[in-house]
Amino acid sequence: MLSALAIAGILVAVFVGFNIGGSSTGVAFGPAVGSRLVRKATAAGLFTLFAFVGAWTVGRNVIDTMSSSIVPASQFTPLASVGVLLFTGVSLLVSNIYGVPASTSMTAVGGIVGLGLATGTLDEALMFTIVSAWVVAPLVGLASGALIGRYLYPHLDRYFAFTRLERHLIQVDRSGTVPRPRFNRNASLRDLAGSLTVVVIACYMGFSAGASNAANAVAPLVGAQGPLSVDQGVTLAVVAFGLGGFTIARRTLDTVGDDITELPILAALVVSVVGGTIITVLSYFGIPASLAVSTTCCIIGLGWGRASRPASLVDLATPELASTTPARERPHVELTTGALAASPTEEAEGPHSPTVGELAAGKESSPAVADGGEARVPHVGEEDPDHIPHESLFDPTAAGRIVFMWVFTPTVAVVCSYGLFSLVL
Repeated sequence: MLSALAIAGILVAVFVGFNIGGSSTGVAFGPAVGSRLVRKATAAGLFTLFAFVGAWTVGRNVIDTMSSSIVPASQFTPLASVGVLLFTGVSLLVSNIYGVPASTSMTAVGGIVGLGLATGTLDEALMFTIVSAWVVAPLVGLASGALIGRYLYPHLDRYFAFTRLERHLIQVDRSGTVPRPRFNRNASLRDLAGSLTVVVIACYMGFSAGASNAANAVAPLVGAQGPLSVDQGVTLAVVAFGLGGFTIARRTLDTVGDDITELPILAALVVSVVGGTIITVLSYFGIPASLAVSTTCCIIGLGWGRASRPASLVDLATPELASTTPARERPHVELTTGALAASPTEEAEGPHSPTVGELAAGKESSPAVADGGEARVPHVGEEDPDHIPHESLFDPTAAGRIVFMWVFTPTVAVVCSYGLFSLVL
């Protein structure tokens, strides 16, 4: 027989998972839905399926860390479990109110740390490892984005086409007695290959989200005194993800996430692969980490790398020497992620990918169709600075607000959790 506190903990866990599913479905499948490759219901179904696979496999390692390693499992009494989950849920609510993506993983860990400090049971060595990963992971995302943006992105942009289909990729042929699915007849082989890439990467993001976020919803309920087993916890978390994916995610999918609507679809896919891989690796080692932090840093690095192409490594490494070069002979490099956008000038060479927002809004945009290699991609240091747009897609003020929330919400969770559990335990 479940106690009232255990039932309350399960309800709070469902609330947390519901919000995670609503936001993560939009981030993972925004490009696929905006490109009319899958419908919203299909996106929610695929996200739920792959989130389940991620949670059931590598996600167990994160659940184990958060339910029994940061503090002993015996500390998760029904009251403590409800308190930790409540802090996580409130952080999601606050971040949604202010429109800033808080790190659910970091905030959930913060609540557990407060419990450990209040009871004197915190594993400090493990926390040092986790915090170190929180520092290293964004740096890896930043460096990966910079390298791809500087050396690979122009080639990918030229040879990969991502277009918006007028009708969905998979259609239902009702001409016969039995309806049967078929591919859009207007879709070329290139469209099919590009579409498959977009959908596969979206499913991979769903896998990563499940691996990292299942623990945020149910880890406190899976301890020694918890009402759920690991299998039950994973199932509960994924069901809650699915509820969010099929309901509130529809709004997120309509806007395709405020943080990616201005990105070209190619950039969104690069960011998804890098961020998802970082989180999957950390989840395999049982380290809870934020997908939002890693992907945002990858966006910054990708834009920096793209914007730095007009300058050689010597120019970047020796700005004091470059400053002695006459202005007309020196490339102007403005290091902003605005360089990910399509060039606003008509003279820009080569096609560019449409943005995710343009695809979702149905605006027509010139597709990034390969030209058979006839137009050469300029080497690093040769690119015309005028062909690199300078609008800032990543507002420094907004970036500062986001970073502040990443630090602020876990800190508040630690302080509030410590204060509460010092009084009641």
